[in-house]
Amino acid sequence: MLQVIFTLIMLILLQAVLGFDNLLYISLESKKAPLKDQKKVRKIGILIAIGLRIVLLFILVSLIKYFQKPFSFLTAEIKDIVAFAFNGHSLIVLIGGGFIIYTAIKEIWHIISTKGLEINEMASDKGTKSSNAVVFSIVLMNLVFSFDSILAAIGLTREIENETTAFLVMAAAIVVSGLLMLFMANKISEFLSKNRMYEVLGLFILFIVGIMLLTEGGHLAHIKIFGEEIVPMSKTTFYFVIGILVIIDIVQGKYQKNLLAKK
Repeated sequence: MLQVIFTLIMLILLQAVLGFDNLLYISLESKKAPLKDQKKVRKIGILIAIGLRIVLLFILVSLIKYFQKPFSFLTAEIKDIVAFAFNGHSLIVLIGGGFIIYTAIKEIWHIISTKGLEINEMASDKGTKSSNAVVFSIVLMNLVFSFDSILAAIGLTREIENETTAFLVMAAAIVVSGLLMLFMANKISEFLSKNRMYEVLGLFILFIVGIMLLTEGGHLAHIKIFGEEIVPMSKTTFYFVIGILVIIDIVQGKYQKNLLAKK
């Protein structure tokens, strides 16, 4: 019983740590919905995602070997130039990473362009997408982010002999972490609304999340370019880069204030 409780606590902590990038995406994406619907969009999106995560957990537990097995028609090698062996897991992670990078670049471009500034001002009142479209985006990307956390959860629960108990522990961790995400998403969104300057920082962090997913997908697909295998970006490196970006943003902000004060 103690082992089950300890595993549950570890899984909740793991879901919370791995869910940071997902949380940031939800907070930024929900701002595209009409202002009056943003809280509702976050709530619906996360609640649907919790249910689908449990479904995904059941599928992965049952069919995990098929997600890890390379597709024969997507396996090839050109000696000393390129080699790859794509599987279901790698394709989902690569597509998700590419979509996040595209989203981040598009939003950054809108922000730095004159037209984009006008759109951003209007977005706080009208939104740039329908509520249903935003909910769909949140649910879809939540599932992409879910793969790693669920696979890690499966690894942590291998010592629990009873398969039903292991599944219930993982499902409970998903529900608890999902509810925490629901609470934190509102807080982060409110902070970004009051501090619009940090939206750019958030988008660059999201861009790095996309790069991290691409490197991970490339590693899962066993991609080699000129004999060099793609190595996934570690979470330690990811958080270190985020820390550097935050420090740069703080220093830059203070420097700009000092310049304005001198003028």
